[in-house]
Amino acid sequence: MKSQKKILACVDQSPYADYVADYAAWASAMFSLPLELLHIIDRHQETATSDDHSGAIGFDAQETLLNRLAEEEGVRFRETREQGRVFLNGLKLRCEQQESISVDVRQRYGQLLETLDERQGDVALYVLGRRGKSAAHTQRDLGRHVESISRKIRRPILTVAREFSTPKSLLVAFDGKRMTRNCVSLIAGNPALSDLPVHVVMSGKQNNEAEKQLAWARSTLEQGGFEVETAYLPGDPEQKITQAITDREVDLLVMGAYSRSPLKNLFLGSKTNDLLRASRVPTVTVHL
Repeated sequence: MKSQKKILACVDQSPYADYVADYAAWASAMFSLPLELLHIIDRHQETATSDDHSGAIGFDAQETLLNRLAEEEGVRFRETREQGRVFLNGLKLRCEQQESISVDVRQRYGQLLETLDERQGDVALYVLGRRGKSAAHTQRDLGRHVESISRKIRRPILTVAREFSTPKSLLVAFDGKRMTRNCVSLIAGNPALSDLPVHVVMSGKQNNEAEKQLAWARSTLEQGGFEVETAYLPGDPEQKITQAITDREVDLLVMGAYSRSPLKNLFLGSKTNDLLRASRVPTVTVHL
């Protein structure tokens, strides 16, 4: 028997944890899926120490030092684990204010990307902070893990950067290619979202196929019971999409993620990163 997929919210002990928890609780209620709050502790960071143990020491002194280090590491481990437990239980109580959802918590030592990758079979949607504990305090900064996670994970990822506001409409940044067509198909196949009006916006260089591609998006979404508005806005995609979000008072952006290879991004830049940095609304990236 297959287990039910879940909403997986990855949280760290930063101010963004509350935002992540709130959006994850909303998604859990919206899709009628259980929610798991996951806190990853990087073992390498926890075991690092600033003490200088270099130099030649005798056998007895070395054994004493190793015993002391093991004891200190054990104390740090217990303190870190307890801090994480208290932190997660606080978030759990916060999420449980949302009615009719099931919330579980889990704390693991390990590497963030590897852990999230291992969990893909159990997850319908990941929820992450666009910035985290170690990120600089700037409105346009991206957390260092966002790109690597979004490239590796083959599940929709909701990234958030501000306090929770109930989404009332969504916008698809559409280019007619496979990934953004997958975005449209995913939305059309989720009747739980059908109360949200959908704006499908194309931008960039003049495209002779734009009208045909937008007609496909409109038809696909209308067949799923959605209210749809489409538009083609020639010009710079970052500027046009972010302006469309403001003009249409959109609450949620959906877009394909990282269609270029990392090498091409190095030379040509990343449209995904540009939009993530520019967007002031929560964003679902789809890399399928």
